[in-house]
Amino acid sequence: MDRLFVILGAASAFIGVAAGAFGAHALKARLAPDLLAIFEVGVRYQLVHALALLAVAWACTRWPGLLANASGWSFAAGTVLFSGSLYLLALTGVRAFGAVTPVGGALFLAGWLLLAAAAWRGASPGHG
Repeated sequence: MDRLFVILGAASAFIGVAAGAFGAHALKARLAPDLLAIFEVGVRYQLVHALALLAVAWACTRWPGLLANASGWSFAAGTVLFSGSLYLLALTGVRAFGAVTPVGGALFLAGWLLLAAAAWRGASPGHG
């Protein structure tokens, strides 16, 4: 599972950097400032959680099990829903896409709690 989360994290980081460049160069003159700001929030959260997926990959080798795996899947799904909905909102102007964003945010929060729980349960005395 650790290898899969590295691949997902690297792919997400690649897409995040590409989306950031697209926003900075191609969209800057085409989107209203408020929509461009929304797009940039999607990019920022995607890049942060791409790194989180890399951390999960490491955690899967240190504390393997359901909690670490669930953390990775929460981050991956959160990225699709949170950043994806913001990209769609910014590119289309359809505010209804924003209704999905909090679900992605909740998945990000769950991912961080699951990662902490994996570390907590996986920690053994004398092995910090």
